Amino acid sequence: MTARIGILGGSGLYDMPGLSAREERRIRTPFGDPSDALVLGELSGIPVAFLARHGRGHRISPSEVPYRANVYAFKTLGCDAILSASAVGSLREDLAPSHVCVPDQFIDRTRSRVDTFFREGIVGHVSLADPVCPSVSAVLAASARSAGAVVHEGGTYVCMEGPPFSTRAESHLYRSWGASVIGMTNLTEAKLAREAEICYGTMALVTDYDCWREATEDVSVDAVLAVLRGNAEMAGRALRDAVARVDPARRCGCRDALRFAIVTDPALVPERVRADLAPILGSRLS
Repeated sequence: MTARIGILGGSGLYDMPGLSAREERRIRTPFGDPSDALVLGELSGIPVAFLARHGRGHRISPSEVPYRANVYAFKTLGCDAILSASAVGSLREDLAPSHVCVPDQFIDRTRSRVDTFFREGIVGHVSLADPVCPSVSAVLAASARSAGAVVHEGGTYVCMEGPPFSTRAESHLYRSWGASVIGMTNLTEAKLAREAEICYGTMALVTDYDCWREATEDVSVDAVLAVLRGNAEMAGRALRDAVARVDPARRCGCRDALRFAIVTDPALVPERVRADLAPILGSRLS
């Protein structure tokens, strides 16, 4: 069984209700095992693959998520779009807990993770000026509204390392930059999806106000989990709706990101690297 659309479930979303013809698939990749078994099936008659980003039972820290293996697994299954849902903190007064932000920009504050397929003998530079797919992002925004959420289209997502939350000074700094939300996972996924020529968009599910807002208590796991339960149910409905809205004939450029990206002389790419990256590179080295 193959899939057309990949779904990445974040904190609180460890399964995909409504998935028919379910089949679990454990995929081995050159970059290790994905976060968990991928669950293949159909939503609205469309073949999809679901993966719990942190593993079922939430066993994997944001810094330890096998990002390359996850994206590689979706690619090998035939996915040309990834719909993501993740928990975030708000950096703006108007982005309240339970709201949804569909970001269109990122700021990278990570430091301890590999976020590219191009290393060990091959160099590629994809464009990340617009790091998410506009078509998939518009679909996620529309579907979240249909599911009853208050949706904010656009905004900047600060991707921090984690797993600790921000210091108060950091939170105020990010607000001074004009950022909208803060999370720990999505930019790494967006970078790798672009290198794999997969359209990527995310619903950032607001759970708290981080620690900048004096009128509320500082972010805590208890408070986050309470909001997560409601967010996860809404996110499940939105993702089911979004799958049916993704246009297979969309024109966005994501699926052609490698056309001029690889700068290494093909004759010098090590055979092992060429073999490992075959599902991603396709005919790009020919």
